[in-house]
Amino acid sequence: MEGGTAMVSEGDLVHDVGFRAVVHDGVQKSVGLLDALSEAHTIRRLELPVHTMLPVVLRQLLLPVMIDALGAPRTRQEWGERFHRGHFSKDERDCLAHYLGFRYGDRFRLFDAELPFAQVAGLESLNGETKTAAQLVPSVASGNNVPLFSALSEADELLLTPGDAALWLLHVHCWDTASIKTGAAGDPQAKNGKTTGNPTGPLGQLGVVVPTGETLYETLLLNTPILPDGLEPGDRPQWAWDERPAGLGGQSPAGAAWSERPATGLLDLLTFQARRIRLIACETEQGPRVHRAIVSAGDRLAQTPEYEPHTAWQHTAKPKKGQPHRRPRRHTSGRAAWQGLGTLLAMTLPVQSDGPYTSLLLRQIGDLQGGRVLPWQYRLGVETSGLEYGTQSAVVENAIGDDLPLPVKALLAQDDWLREALLECVAQADQVARALDGLNNDLRRAAGGDPLPRDKGSRPSAQFLHCLDGTMRRLLVGLRTVDEDDEELLERAQLAWEQSVQIAADREADLLLAAAPPRAVVGRTVKNGDKEFVYRSGKAIGVFRTKLAEILPRAAEERRAKREEATAA
Repeated sequence: MEGGTAMVSEGDLVHDVGFRAVVHDGVQKSVGLLDALSEAHTIRRLELPVHTMLPVVLRQLLLPVMIDALGAPRTRQEWGERFHRGHFSKDERDCLAHYLGFRYGDRFRLFDAELPFAQVAGLESLNGETKTAAQLVPSVASGNNVPLFSALSEADELLLTPGDAALWLLHVHCWDTASIKTGAAGDPQAKNGKTTGNPTGPLGQLGVVVPTGETLYETLLLNTPILPDGLEPGDRPQWAWDERPAGLGGQSPAGAAWSERPATGLLDLLTFQARRIRLIACETEQGPRVHRAIVSAGDRLAQTPEYEPHTAWQHTAKPKKGQPHRRPRRHTSGRAAWQGLGTLLAMTLPVQSDGPYTSLLLRQIGDLQGGRVLPWQYRLGVETSGLEYGTQSAVVENAIGDDLPLPVKALLAQDDWLREALLECVAQADQVARALDGLNNDLRRAAGGDPLPRDKGSRPSAQFLHCLDGTMRRLLVGLRTVDEDDEELLERAQLAWEQSVQIAADREADLLLAAAPPRAVVGRTVKNGDKEFVYRSGKAIGVFRTKLAEILPRAAEERRAKREEATAA
């Protein structure tokens, strides 16, 4: 690689390439891979460039190193012992140091001439060309991917530090678009200098759900599946490909065989090499910087396995021929994570019907709490992320990312009382949002216009749901401490929620009425076949308030009781 051996030590992910970590006192510090794991109990979170980066770092680095070095827990008891210890033991830290030093230390060098991390040494394009490092970063213009607010054009040179280059390298393996890739020498599917028909990176086909804890150590355990039978024979992370038995994809990490294949197990799935990449660095006054790269087609994951830990599922009772019963469920653009609680809390597989089914890890957390391995007041968090692609998945149109607190008891299959209360709150917000859009359409008709087209314009429901975001998060935090026996507290929480929804809905309705022209008061009559429909602003707001009272019965009853008290007084 350009730059020679002087760059090798500076490209060492184990010690030299720093990741930004936020420790307990809020101070940021730079840590290498070994320190990030050894000191995980002191780290609150990693400071990463974009929301989609957390699952990348967990899957491509931290989790497979930890699981391969220490083994996966086989029982709830073993998982609980690790979790409640709160940190890696001295023996475990020694195992991690041995794994990242003597055993595989030479596999984590970004600029190594023979075994560059997550790359193919000597990778060449058919035409001998390379491209700028911008193709590694979705927010920077490159090829067909031209973000609206990109600070750089394709003509500008992008220089990536070793740390940033490592992160975006792994991001490409997980989230890359399905655009045309550089044809690599030796790729049997390369024609005319390019390869077509590429799928997106594996995470691009999922709605990623990552449970989070109060420290990086807890987050690692929460994202570790319990494997009663251990890892699959021959299952290895990408840096240990040469240790796979023949017939299971055994090859040198520097090899460039292309294939469509299933994952051989959890470690292979987490570190799946969806692209063949080579980073090209140059020397600067500040040290080595990645300025060019080759990104070509890689292995193609034949199918997302059901042991994929980081996605919820859509179950189809009667799938079409050749399709599986369960497929990964993607996030919906423009919706906050709490609006998808119905999916996150779907703990039972809908065998006889179509419907969502939550992720393997959230089901496991519910089981751990049911077995009293996790305390019921544990402060669990959930981060959701995804990319929305456009034009045959060749460009990134939108990034989806959110996080929310989640009461652990809501994940218990038997404790449906809390889950039902949460889902009722979400349904109420959705129903009121639809009622607001209906009011808007009726006011438009009363003024002589037409309803807002489904795919155009700004809707009042969007602003209304945005206003409820903070209220829902406070509700979720508060419900972490609600016990099943405390029905009064739960009822008060639901009443407070309904009153907040009522206030937000009234505010949006008042704005719509204020914006309606005077002719909406008189309204108009519209014929549809033999029927006539009268649209007036007064009638529209009356219908809306009737719907609101039906959707929010506790708030309506509270208002009625206060009116009676005032009348009696």
